[in-house]
Amino acid sequence: MKFVIIGGDAAGMSAASHAKRSRPDLEVIVLEKTTDVSYSACGMPYIIADKDRNLEDLIVRDAKTFREKQGIQLLTGHRADHLDPLSRTVTGETAEGKGFVLEYDRLLIATGASAIIRDLPGVNLPGVFALKSLEDGRRIKGFIQKNKVKRAVIIGMGYIALEMCEALRTLKIEVEMIKSRPVFLPWMDEKMSGVIKEELGVHAVKLHLGHVIEKIERDEDTFHPVNLKLVCSDLEIECGMILVAMGVKPNSHIVSGTAIKCSVNGAIAVDKRLRTSDKIIYAAGDCADAYHVVTGKKTWIPLALRANMAGRAVADNICDREVSLPGVAGTAVFKVFDLEVARTGLTMEESKKSGFDPEAVVVQTHSRAHAHPGGSDIWVQMIGCRQSKRLLGVQMVGKEGVAHRINAPAVALHNQMTVEEYSHSDLAYAPPFGPVWDPTLTAANQLVKKLKT
Repeated sequence: MKFVIIGGDAAGMSAASHAKRSRPDLEVIVLEKTTDVSYSACGMPYIIADKDRNLEDLIVRDAKTFREKQGIQLLTGHRADHLDPLSRTVTGETAEGKGFVLEYDRLLIATGASAIIRDLPGVNLPGVFALKSLEDGRRIKGFIQKNKVKRAVIIGMGYIALEMCEALRTLKIEVEMIKSRPVFLPWMDEKMSGVIKEELGVHAVKLHLGHVIEKIERDEDTFHPVNLKLVCSDLEIECGMILVAMGVKPNSHIVSGTAIKCSVNGAIAVDKRLRTSDKIIYAAGDCADAYHVVTGKKTWIPLALRANMAGRAVADNICDREVSLPGVAGTAVFKVFDLEVARTGLTMEESKKSGFDPEAVVVQTHSRAHAHPGGSDIWVQMIGCRQSKRLLGVQMVGKEGVAHRINAPAVALHNQMTVEEYSHSDLAYAPPFGPVWDPTLTAANQLVKKLKT
């Protein structure tokens, strides 16, 4: 059997490796349009910030290892352009411009996602970047070093934007962030997002909310090799570099013109076995949708763990080991200078849109027992449903004890626990790591009372 995979990063290479281990006789062919495979994209901001390291440090396993040690036919520089499910073929072009046609018995689409770039005048000027691929990271790091950038503007205030904000400040670059919407983090409780805004202020980051960007210009009146100007109707900012960090979109264009169905945000629709509407074609990773474990409905939340997990599941399924994935809770964590920020499940707005009658509490407690030195505040928002009493979502902010603590409510969401059931959970306690009542238990106890009123 010939198993063809389009895309050589998390989902694609996880599927290729697991399939080859499970069935050494399987012919596994991977088409990757770039020369980079199997790398930790989430680590790019931290490598960019470190003058002594380069982006190659993020490569988990190089192409040579996949080819020589695992027997995978990894074809880098091969861009897949067209899919024909009727003839079971993929056509495309190599980096040298040579066309190819490849037949398959089973196919995995693992094309990932790409950065959202607005059709903005000047967005293609030198010094304007997005950060999605390893090559993007190389270009950004090289540009900063070559041009000795002193000031940067980040368009957007999401996960990548905030992580890159810290990276740039680590390099002593002045940073201003801008977005068109007037609310800083619309998915987060205002009190908790205020803690993050305060942290940005401590590190001299300027925020510009509610400014619609009109264009980017090159300022020819300076002697600096690259000097850019971000122009809004009511604001102009000069800088040496601009990072566009407005989110990502699924790379699902390969199924355009076929009968393969798409769903949320244009992501490729898959069932719990990762099969598309064509049952010999699978999709996994950031190009595919998933079921949300709270709502039971389709969602699109690009996550690294899900991509790796889905790739393995596809390999099991084509090797006749039936595996179904229940879905995602949207569990995520990111760092903003000294803060850890985490979330899982639904926000208040998402809960309402999904048909729940949500109630929430926000508690401010401590990362360690009150008598133990070195602790700091932790803020927890917990959301539950008035009718079913189910736990719907949790958000957390603090300087320590947040990143891994979010995993407990994530597991509770996967098991559809009520808030009261979670409040009875036997969680670990020791003074250096938390108070006797874990912050999430404190929030749950408060929410149980509120749901009963």
